[in-house]
Amino acid sequence: MGILTVVEDRPTPKAVYNWRVYTCAAVASFASCMIGYDSAFIGTTLALPSFTNEFEFAKYTADHLALVKANIVSVYQAGAFFGSLFAYASSYYLGRRKSLMIWITIFIVGGGMMLGANRARGLGLIIGGRVLAGLGVGGASNMVPIYISELAPPAVRGRLVGIYEMGWQIGGLVGFWINYGLQETMAPSHKQWIIPFAVQLIPAGLLLIGAIWLKESPRWLFTKGRREEAFRNLCWIRNLPVDDLYLVEEVVAIDAQIENDRITIGPGFWRPFTALFDRKVMWRFFLGSTLFLWQNGSGINAINYYSPTVFKSIGISGANTGFLTTGIFGVVKTVVTFVWLLYLIDHLGRRKLLMFGAAGGSFCMWFIGAYIKLSNVGSGKKSEKLSSGGIAAVFFFYLWTVFYTPSWNGTPWVINSEMFSQNTRSLGQASAAASNWFWNFIISRFTPQMFLKMGYGVYFFFASLMVLSIPFVYFLVPETKGLPLEAMDRLFEVKPVPRANGIVMQELREQEEEFRHDTEGAELPVEKSNPVRTKSL
Repeated sequence: MGILTVVEDRPTPKAVYNWRVYTCAAVASFASCMIGYDSAFIGTTLALPSFTNEFEFAKYTADHLALVKANIVSVYQAGAFFGSLFAYASSYYLGRRKSLMIWITIFIVGGGMMLGANRARGLGLIIGGRVLAGLGVGGASNMVPIYISELAPPAVRGRLVGIYEMGWQIGGLVGFWINYGLQETMAPSHKQWIIPFAVQLIPAGLLLIGAIWLKESPRWLFTKGRREEAFRNLCWIRNLPVDDLYLVEEVVAIDAQIENDRITIGPGFWRPFTALFDRKVMWRFFLGSTLFLWQNGSGINAINYYSPTVFKSIGISGANTGFLTTGIFGVVKTVVTFVWLLYLIDHLGRRKLLMFGAAGGSFCMWFIGAYIKLSNVGSGKKSEKLSSGGIAAVFFFYLWTVFYTPSWNGTPWVINSEMFSQNTRSLGQASAAASNWFWNFIISRFTPQMFLKMGYGVYFFFASLMVLSIPFVYFLVPETKGLPLEAMDRLFEVKPVPRANGIVMQELREQEEEFRHDTEGAELPVEKSNPVRTKSL
């Protein structure tokens, strides 16, 4: 079996794995490029001498400066929290594609506002612009994973939603390196620090243009009764004729799910809210939201937003050295994300990645915290070179990145994009995305104060949370890889949780064989497939 070989839930024509579905995922993922860049560039920009001089940070006390930096960073998360919730309404009434265009436009307006900031006007335009930008990324973080998961064939759904995460890392990579490049090639000036703020408009503009080409989600169209358009879009995405057996089987499953939701939940904007009184539905909302508590509890956003502060705590001094070390962090994340996307997410599955990543990441955090405690890095002593212990701490920091990136970085987004039923998917994703941005806000808002007051204890705090996430995943989160979206209700009914995926996959194979037996003689076109449901892509 090759690296791109996948295990299928049913025989699937090769035409299904076509350029259209991959291109749709890639275009939509310009949104995550934008989000990743915004998450990464702000930390090094706040440390850029031209920025600190423009807004006279030297006049601030340490506590006041920490508060100002926390506000600049955290208002973005606050906006994203509300944007992810508001996106439920736009998604319900307007669909995935139009909603995405609206939220990206809001982001562009916010990005444009930031470009008007200077010493005379103060930081108000940056803070106000980051609120609007946050609203935009919050809405996009709701829309894009749902959109991709609803287009994706089950066998490669993790890989396709993973493109969203890859976009996040590519944007982050640019964001981590841009200020190092500017520091090296351009004299300190207003123009030097305004360039990073302007660059965030590039992926947003590309997405707004690309969204004109995207097709609306067929599953959303089916729920709205727009069947002719839904069939047309589904045929285009699958690259199959309307009477192909694979397509017929997929539509039968979609219709069955919609009918089940109509009976159990009911149609209408408010019905998914009333469904939350159902313990089974509420349980999935709880799991999805709590995954982002553990994700942010790993410490990633403390590093994303305040990377120079983090490296300074280890003992790395000098703006250029801090920027370079931060840039390498971005490279490591991007390379490992590529491996995660191509192989790990659809082969090892979601559960194993989360538990393995938490165990390894926690060990690294314990080591870094112990080094800072024993070496007394914060004592004020200056040294041109890192000690051997400091070098080891930097190594373990990058090793932590290797553990974290293919596990908690993108996997919670994949799980949340696929585990809800059709009628609750948009609200479920809104809840999960809002949870992400809420915990993101908490971490980003208090990280400067945590480093001031806790020192090495910050690393022990994050290490402890990573340990606690392991039993949570093992006992409560079922494996979702390889299953159709319409099988998720059944998956969350099966016990014990660690065996649920295998049980449901076997049931689906038996149902698929019965379906094909019942349709023999219907003269539906079907591509001959190997009985062993694996395929190299």
